Parts: sequence; structure tokens; C-alpha cells
Amino acid sequence: MLPELYLHGLAQGDFELALRGLLGDGAPLLPSSITRLRAQWQLGYEAWTARPLDAQDLVYLWADGLYVVRAGLEREKAALLVVIGAFADGRKAVLAVTPGYRESTERWAAVLRDLHARGLAVPQLVIGDGHLGIWAALGQLWPEGAEQRCWNHKILNVLDQLPQKVQAEARALLKQIPYAPTRAEAARRRDAFAKRYGRWYPKPVTVLQHDWERLVVFYDLPEPHWRHLRTAAARRFKKVANATALIWRLLMVAERRFRRLNAPELLAAIAAGQRCVDGQFVSSRRRVAA
Repeated sequence: MLPELYLHGLAQGDFELALRGLLGDGAPLLPSSITRLRAQWQLGYEAWTARPLDAQDLVYLWADGLYVVRAGLEREKAALLVVIGAFADGRKAVLAVTPGYRESTERWAAVLRDLHARGLAVPQLVIGDGHLGIWAALGQLWPEGAEQRCWNHKILNVLDQLPQKVQAEARALLKQIPYAPTRAEAARRRDAFAKRYGRWYPKPVTVLQHDWERLVVFYDLPEPHWRHLRTAAARRFKKVANATALIWRLLMVAERRFRRLNAPELLAAIAAGQRCVDGQFVSSRRRVAA
């Protein structure tokens, strides 16, 4: 999951509020200090985007867009494209923070090409929202990588098709599906949801069933990793003129407290191409029999 950052504005007047949240309420922030910090962070961001990545053993990759809107003009759908990786030693790190559009295949392809040019390996699994342009870009550049659709986004998309009066109950049922202990049980819970709502509300059931196989790819990975692989959620940012460097800096601070992956000793096997059935490694003989 991408870091949960809480910013209410990043225009010149709001920049100080964001800085106080980062540096503390007692930090002296004269206008000259704010200008200097913005300049320093911009330089730091530019150096960070050019750093080599060839020594990093990538296993999982999360991709999402942090929405950027101007004074409520959400139709523009501008975003910061954020990529976070998990490595064979269990670390998670921010790999890219780039302005663009969530649905833009071309922009996501440019991000991936840049990461690859700087030495980043192809991940074993990419986790992201089903509507991101990154999927088409991955098909062009990294077709061998597996894809996991984000359950947070899927649940919200299903709820959007339901009337308000049934959303609380439906949400509770939907949230149980990705926590099923096996792929078969997840499908059973999906079908139970469809039976309960399909007669009166067929559209949300169709939304839930769409792209189902890419929603349950995490069952092919070790069970201790599932909690990390189900979602790729981001936050929305408002009034973000010239704010890329600030958000990058906030992500760098948040990165220090990223939760390491559970059971990091299993990552080397995943990096080597081994897979699981319902979260457990199996022998090649059993896999063929299944």
C-alpha cells in the first residue's frame, strides 16, 4: 500500500502548513526559508530521479497515482505517478514520483523505461488499480510480469454501483472476499455476494466479476505476503502547483517507516520464479497433478 499522506493544499499559502506537518509546529518558517526549502528539495528530487538502480533485487512493485487537482477541477485527472518496490531482503522503497495521468499508457511506459534504463529488474508481480494505464505499458515493456489488481479500488468501484442504503452491508461482505484462506473460498464468497445482490443490482456484480483472475493472483504467492499484495491505494492532493518535490520529500520521510514485508526469507524463492497454491509452496509434481 502506498503511504497514506494527509495534505490539504500545496499552493504557496498551504506550503507552510505542509512543512509544519513535516518539520513540526515549532519550526521557524520564514518566507525565505520556505523558498529555500523548495529549491533544495527540487534539486534533491532531480538527483534522486537520476540515481542508478542496478544493485536492487526487485520482487514486487506497487503502482498508483496520487491525484492532483486544482480548486476542485477533478475532471483534469492530473496525478503523480508513484512506484514503490519490495526487494529480496524485505525492504520497501519509493522508486518513482513523476507527474502524469493515471490512465496514460504513454506516461507510465516512460516511467517504466526510465526505471529499466537505470538498472531496475523486472518484478515478479505488479500491484495496481485496474484502471491505470500502467497495465498496457507493462504489456508492451514487461509482458513476463504477473499482475495483481487492487482490492481497495475494486471494492470502491462495486460500491459505486449500489444504492447508499445497502452499501454498508455490501462493503462488509466485499471486504471478506480477499481475506478468504483459499482461492476457491474467495470464489465462493464472490458467488454468495452475486446471489444476494444480483437479482436487484446486476451491474455491481458484473463489476466484481470483471477481471477476476487478476484479483486473486496473490494466492500464487506466500501467505505471509498477502497483506502486502492485496492493495495499492493512494490519496488525493489539492492545489499542487510545483508540488512534486514536496510530495517526493514527504514520501522519502514516510519511506523510513515503511513496514518491511512479512517473511522476507521467502522472497528469494519468489524472485527465483517459484509460486504457491493458496499461499503455500508446492513441489513441481504436485503442481502438475493439480
